[in-house]
Amino acid sequence: MPSPSPSSSTTSPGRTAPGRYVAVIVQNYNSVLTLAHLHQLSDAILVHENDTLHKICAQLLNNKHISFTDVNRVIAQQLASILQPALTPNSYGAYSRNPLGELVSSLACHSEYKLLSMSTIPQMPSSSIAYSTFSWPGLLKHLRQMLISNTKMEEGKCVHLQLLGRSRSLPGRTFNVSLANLLVLRGKEVYSAETGSFEDPTLYTSWLPPEDAFHLWKTEVPINKYEKSATLVSNSQALLRPLDNMVAKAWNMFASRAYIHRYVKFGISEENFLDSFTSLEQIISSYSQLGSSGEAPS
Repeated sequence: MPSPSPSSSTTSPGRTAPGRYVAVIVQNYNSVLTLAHLHQLSDAILVHENDTLHKICAQLLNNKHISFTDVNRVIAQQLASILQPALTPNSYGAYSRNPLGELVSSLACHSEYKLLSMSTIPQMPSSSIAYSTFSWPGLLKHLRQMLISNTKMEEGKCVHLQLLGRSRSLPGRTFNVSLANLLVLRGKEVYSAETGSFEDPTLYTSWLPPEDAFHLWKTEVPINKYEKSATLVSNSQALLRPLDNMVAKAWNMFASRAYIHRYVKFGISEENFLDSFTSLEQIISSYSQLGSSGEAPS
């Protein structure tokens, strides 16, 4: 049996390279099987959405001809923003030597809730960095609004609160409710940054105190040439809608037994599919219940 991994990173369905027609058709199948298996073996899963990565490349980084290298660079830079050395509450004045372990212990405090999403600001072409200035109040205001409204892109303007849409199995609150959040700040004057707005109890589920739900890492060392930058890793309802859509599309195909023979040929049975669907439906149900009570934060 494979040994459990502290954390895994996966990319959810979205755009793909031309010419991979069959891969496009069955990508929801592949994502269902992969995510269900990872959820059993990992303590936490960092999920990157292909469509969001593509929009970051096109709209924020101004890439004209987006390649897998461009998409992978965005993922790598986001991962670097949390895995590079930083001061954590448990590092006692020294840079943490176990960022993955501390990330998991901070965010994946319940075995049913393992899905983590990431938002990083600023993100812009390297040619524009020299002509841009950043302030901690502005960066953190945008990042908090992105968290509430489940917006993954910051475009240099105020992000107004948007209600989180609901699909077939997503009752309850109409904004993004968090179980736990990790904020990583890097750059000049980092110790003057005011992060109290991320400790607002209305951001979180009622059964976990904000002091246990919010975690802060920081360092004065900048990253990716940005004078100041902030990354938020969130265990929240942010992935509910894309996960629910993915499962619904895969189930519709499975109900008609489309392409199942391709998987049976390689030893993946219909029972394996059913087990994966059951696992992900339970995850959807659990995250839906995070927002069962309370008022939306402003």
